[in-house]
Amino acid sequence: MRAPTECWLSDMDGVLVREEAALPGAAEFLARLVEKGRRFLVLTNNSIFTPRDLSARLARSGLDVPETSIWTSALATATFLADQVPHGSAYVIGEAGLTTALHHEGYTLTDRDPDFVVLGETRTYSFEAITRAIRLIENGARFIATNPDVTGPSEEGPLPATGSVAALITKATGRDPYFVGKPNPMMLRSAMNRIEAHSENTVMIGDRMDTDIVAGIEAGLDTMLVLTGSTRPADIARFPWRPGHVFDSIADVVDLV
Repeated sequence: MRAPTECWLSDMDGVLVREEAALPGAAEFLARLVEKGRRFLVLTNNSIFTPRDLSARLARSGLDVPETSIWTSALATATFLADQVPHGSAYVIGEAGLTTALHHEGYTLTDRDPDFVVLGETRTYSFEAITRAIRLIENGARFIATNPDVTGPSEEGPLPATGSVAALITKATGRDPYFVGKPNPMMLRSAMNRIEAHSENTVMIGDRMDTDIVAGIEAGLDTMLVLTGSTRPADIARFPWRPGHVFDSIADVVDLV
């Protein structure tokens, strides 16, 4: 028997919002967490934006989430690197969400003999920057990537994302990156450390079997799959693991808080 749930981790896109619109029950779910005094974090693999940016984006959708309650793959990556090499150096391909997180951890951003090459998501990947990353990795820099997502959404259709560019660099160097974001349970464990949560009484809510749910299972958490995002009911049987619970939407979770 698991302990009663005290702490909540929830994916953002597909669970709380979809295409900048709040999903049914999201506002009520967040309000219930605050009302009950539950510790929680909203998670995203997106490394472009800072928590402040994301908090403002959610506010435009009608959802009140303070920036201190948002955990990104950029924050998880910066935390991981600070634990590995305190006050180290990195060559970064990414945007403000990643560079700000690394600066906060005391990292120096440089293109001269860095400890790490850190690849994140950006709206425009530079061939010059990718070439520089390849040469630095060949010269001994360790290769880190924020998340393995191969595409990201746009109004015109899918865009190449971190995972795709990482594959290009791997092909050129023969070096695989260490991905920090989901489905690596490292991201969930760092989130739990942030709110002083324990796996026995924490639940992970997500819309993807191959990232959110498997990461939750590997981190030892109870898991809840909602069907408002990427996963359809027929998809569940394709995976060798099962979510702890399946709900139509986050609205069905409100009374469980």
